[in-house]
This record gives sequence, structure tokens and C-alpha cells, in this order.
Amino acid sequence: MNPYTKNINRIELVITYACTGRCKHCSEGDHAMCGESIDADIAAKAVYRLAEEYKIKSLMTFGGEPLLYPEAVCKIHSTAKAVGILKRQLITNGFFSTDRKRIAEVAENLAKSGVNDILLSVDAFHQETIPLEPVKVFAQEVKAGVSIRTSPAWLVSKTDDNSYNQKTREVLNEFRQMGISEADGNVVFPSGNALKYLSEYFDPNVVFENPYEEDPNDIRAISIEPDGRVLGGNAYVDDICEIINKYKP
Repeated sequence: MNPYTKNINRIELVITYACTGRCKHCSEGDHAMCGESIDADIAAKAVYRLAEEYKIKSLMTFGGEPLLYPEAVCKIHSTAKAVGILKRQLITNGFFSTDRKRIAEVAENLAKSGVNDILLSVDAFHQETIPLEPVKVFAQEVKAGVSIRTSPAWLVSKTDDNSYNQKTREVLNEFRQMGISEADGNVVFPSGNALKYLSEYFDPNVVFENPYEEDPNDIRAISIEPDGRVLGGNAYVDDICEIINKYKP
């Protein structure tokens, strides 16, 4: 077994970089020209193959806004459930439709597919461009069948009292009143839009470490991009396990 990848225990799939929000804090930038979505069949096959070779403990789908392509999300999670992956997470901003019937349908399908942990991205940044009401409708529909928690982005730190964090606390309180608790969330990392629009909040003399970067000598999470890119290879071209076996830092 490849010594650099022997400890793989997690799969992450970027469904799309297309998004319904235009957030100031987004590390991906403005999401221009990001309409591509993951091939659900190939992604599901990759999940199956990885579960054959590794002890996969968790799987996450995210974006962009993954629920722009809910059928792909559901197919991937159905596969994860079938192969025995216990933790099956989805990160979403909850805004993919204003049609209540469609929202309810997607919520029901997520539960049926096996998603068992939804992290709802709501905070001052998301709600600058995303209306809160359809997000609350989604949260209400989905919480009947799936565990859901809010997952806010904090600026500087969770305890800092800047105006963005004050607004975030107000938004979170609306979901608490719905019986939806709060996950830890994350602290905004200076990259992409965050560096462009929020630079005044970052000390230029501090070197910030990206909390999402993997140790290249000890890969734990396999992340597949919408175009199939993964670890220097492409899952649309080659078998995912062959790509992993050939990987070198």
C-alpha cells in the first residue's frame, strides 16, 4: 500500500463550484464561470472503490452550492450508505429554490438517500445575498428526517465583537428558536474574496495556516473536484485507487 495514503479514512466531493450566494468571505473568490458539476455515476463508483480498499469513516458533499444538483448528492450518499460509511455529511447554504414543494421534495430525498448530518451555512456573510426565509423553510422540512445544525463563519474569532459577528449571532438565534443548534463553524481564512473584501481584519504580519490543507505525506481525506481532479490524477480517466497508489507528494 502507498505509505503516503495508507491512512485514508474520509471522502470529500465537491459537487459544483456554482453557488447561489456571492459571499465576501468566500475563499473560492467570485465563482465566475463555475457551472460544472460532478459526474454522479463516476463519483458513486469512486466511493464504492474507496470503501473496498480503505476503512472510510466519513463522507462529505459540498460546493459551491451542492443542492443545485440534488440528484448527484443523493446518488453519492445512497452509495455511501450502501457500502457502510457511517458519517454522511452535507454542507449547504440551504438556498437552491423558492418553490416550497421543490424544497420539501429535496429534503425528503436527502433523508431517503442516507444523509445523516447537514451543516447549514448561515451567518452575516451568506445572508447579505441569500434570503433567509427559503433557507428556514428548507431547515424546517429537512429536520424532520435528518440531523441539521447551523455552521457559521466567524470573522477574526468566534468571540470577537465586530459587526459581522454581531449579525451572525442574530441569524443563529432565529434558527435556535426553530430548535436547530449550532455547530462550531469556522473562522474566515484570508483567501479569495475574504482577502479582497475583508483584508482590514487580517494582520499582514501574521502567516495564516490554511486549516483545510492536507499533509501531503499523510493523506487522510480524498477530495474529488467537479471535473474529476484528485491527487494529481483524474477519476474520470483512471480508477481512483490506481490514482492513489501512484500518488507521491
